[in-house]
Amino acid sequence: MRFPDSVLAESAKGKEVRNLISRGGYVLHEYLDPETMKPLGKKKLYLKDDKGFSEAFFVIPLKGERSLLIKARETEEGRRIWNPTTEKTEDLWG
Repeated sequence: MRFPDSVLAESAKGKEVRNLISRGGYVLHEYLDPETMKPLGKKKLYLKDDKGFSEAFFVIPLKGERSLLIKARETEEGRRIWNPTTEKTEDLWG
């Protein structure tokens, strides 16, 4: 499947697709391999308060069902993500 450059992220291993998992007062997305569409095991969580301020966190899986959140340096406002339900790109906050 071909994805727009706006939903591709660059990493040391190559390009990755930012794929929407869920959205509310937060956005949770995972990174997928653009060729195989398989999850790469990386997720990112964005939280937004009632004043519009947002923070970003990397979600790192631990043993069992626990995860560790690491604050990202940037909130990456203006990013676009791939919505697998509509099969279209969307703004991070919809």
